[in-house]
Amino acid sequence: MNILSVNVGLPRSVEWGGRTITTAIFKYPIEGPVSLEPLNFVGDRQADLTVHGGPDKAVYAYDTAHYTHWQHQIERDDWAPGLFGENLTTEGLLESEVRIGDLFRAGSALLRAVQPRFPCYKLNVRFDDSGMTRRFAREGRSGIYFRVVEPGTVQAGDEITLIEAADTTITIQTVSEIVLTRKADKDVFASLLTLPHLPDSLRRMFG
Repeated sequence: MNILSVNVGLPRSVEWGGRTITTAIFKYPIEGPVSLEPLNFVGDRQADLTVHGGPDKAVYAYDTAHYTHWQHQIERDDWAPGLFGENLTTEGLLESEVRIGDLFRAGSALLRAVQPRFPCYKLNVRFDDSGMTRRFAREGRSGIYFRVVEPGTVQAGDEITLIEAADTTITIQTVSEIVLTRKADKDVFASLLTLPHLPDSLRRMFG
């Protein structure tokens, strides 16, 4: 597993659908080491902190395998890293294999996988497609949100190493499917609530 690109972006105003929208979903690759602080990479911010950002959404990773999938679904010329608003464009880091609570080293930072992404309408803005958010959910390629356990520096080319496996079989993708379908066995719900690193927002939803 490794990092192909580190991407950051600041809030900006764009015209879409007849109105002005402030968003930080436009993120672009940065060369060289980038400092990662507890809530953000340096040079990165979120526009609406009521639904974005915070400790449980500090770093968002999206895998190049998903880019390959989407390139067969969508015609566009620009497939540069950061297109999905991710901070880390990765190789070999899939939500179907990463468990809630897995701890990784990326560069000199420690990151803990805590939840999938459920995008808002601003993904539609980024792709200039009013149906992109629905398509994103339907395809089940959520990407992974991480909590920063230990700040550090990260850059393209760094390896991502699992250093502590969570004591569960519940993956990021499992949680995504449960939230989107509202279906799961009772024992799965019970197991979810025992996960020590499950974000409080999801704990309230499942409880």
